[in-house]
Amino acid sequence: MTSRSSSSLAGAPPTARVPLLLRRLSGRYGRPMHARRRSPLDSLIATVLSQNTTDTNSGRAFASLRERFPSWEEVAEARPAQIAAAIRSGGLADIKARRIKRILRQIEGDRGALDLGFLRRLSLDQAREYLTGLPGVGPKTAACVLLFSLRRPVFPVDTHVLRVSKRLGLIPPTTTMERAHDIYREMLEPDQMLGLHLGLVQHGRETCPARRPRCGQCVLSGLCPRIGVAEGKPRRRET
Repeated sequence: MTSRSSSSLAGAPPTARVPLLLRRLSGRYGRPMHARRRSPLDSLIATVLSQNTTDTNSGRAFASLRERFPSWEEVAEARPAQIAAAIRSGGLADIKARRIKRILRQIEGDRGALDLGFLRRLSLDQAREYLTGLPGVGPKTAACVLLFSLRRPVFPVDTHVLRVSKRLGLIPPTTTMERAHDIYREMLEPDQMLGLHLGLVQHGRETCPARRPRCGQCVLSGLCPRIGVAEGKPRRRET
């Protein structure tokens, strides 16, 4: 692809750029694949633990929680301080412990058991509505459960996705995380959601972090308004 055609694509509508974004991201970071599926409740608690920390730390916290409390019923009955001690490696342990306990108590009160398998029988909108009605569960956490555990066509927007999406011009620069979920729901085809989510997360971590994005190494050159295609150098940042 020539510099001229690449440059024109940088200003093309988002829907026109998504297929090429997907090809370049998969070429750089590998073919997107689902990880081993967790139960919806396991996925929900794991996603809560992943908030404001790394995958490594949240994974350790989840493993530690399950080792200390083999069943969710035991977690629901435990004191918040006991839960916090088990998930300390994930950060914000006291806040997350109280949130997890409230979530489990509400599910048990609603359903009579600690099981979210019933979500599989609901429509996508119904399942999303139930999840976001739980304490501290926002659109991103709900979307992660729906995509990764229930294999529903949804697009989670985390901080990496939000940042990279704005830099690429896929969403307006003032878009909130909540509004970004709505925009992507209308923008993407169902089979594009997993690949674009995983690709943008990985790109945000490795190439396009919040500080000092490595524009000169970016595989999305020509698709990003921030990068001067002809010179292969980052454009001066807007103030």
